[in-house]
Amino acid sequence: MIGTGHGDLYPISVNICSLKTARVSTPDDEMLLGLYWNAESAKPYGGSLTARATLPRSESDGPTTRLERKELTRQRLIDGALALIGRGRSYTSLSLREITREAGVVPAAYYRHFRDLDELGLALVEMGGVTLRRLLREARRDGIPPTDMLRGSVLIYKRFVEERALVFRFIAAERAGGSRILRDAIRTEDGHFASEMAQDLRALGVLPDLSSASLQMICGLVVTTMLNAASDILDLPRNRPVQEQEIVDNFVRQLRVIFLGAKHWRE
Repeated sequence: MIGTGHGDLYPISVNICSLKTARVSTPDDEMLLGLYWNAESAKPYGGSLTARATLPRSESDGPTTRLERKELTRQRLIDGALALIGRGRSYTSLSLREITREAGVVPAAYYRHFRDLDELGLALVEMGGVTLRRLLREARRDGIPPTDMLRGSVLIYKRFVEERALVFRFIAAERAGGSRILRDAIRTEDGHFASEMAQDLRALGVLPDLSSASLQMICGLVVTTMLNAASDILDLPRNRPVQEQEIVDNFVRQLRVIFLGAKHWRE
């Protein structure tokens, strides 16, 4: 039973400390996301949307500090919204009371963490964008030889989309409709993604003859292609290796066409 003493959580039976202690390098970002990654394998510790770092203590203990209790409630609200999306609901159709009921928290607790539904949606956008950008940046800089960079990045991206399917279903839906605030946030994330990619490609000596503006444009096309491919990845039936390989190969070919065109681009 969870009893916080602050009125945020209804008493419910859940084991929140069954995960192993995670080691993280950027506590602020990671505490926001509640998702921890092994940079070498790009696999999430624990494999759960609610996986989080824990302080060294007995696994039978619950959250003891006010910050931990607050972060737990915040994550439960995020997970509650994702659970409803996973049952076929659009984010724009959700109500505050539905989300808090799914999360097992009292409605008043919502406003201690988010001002409105758009602010929770912004957390979901950041949830996908920040971690994905970091993963692909690490792949470009460290883990993948230049000759395999496209295919390696595609495979990392594909695995990330599959393991964060609900987040990407939310992003795919809100990118084309819903709240303007969320559409603007997704466009901003797209821009950050393209800018970081352009910086890394410049540092790696890829397309050295292109101006910064043209390189940014090329990276914008790559990001758009990646987001469009997310729907194909999410709709891929399980245990269809041939179809899965076709999707990956087609994705890689699309990116190669972009870079081939960029190589011959004239200002």
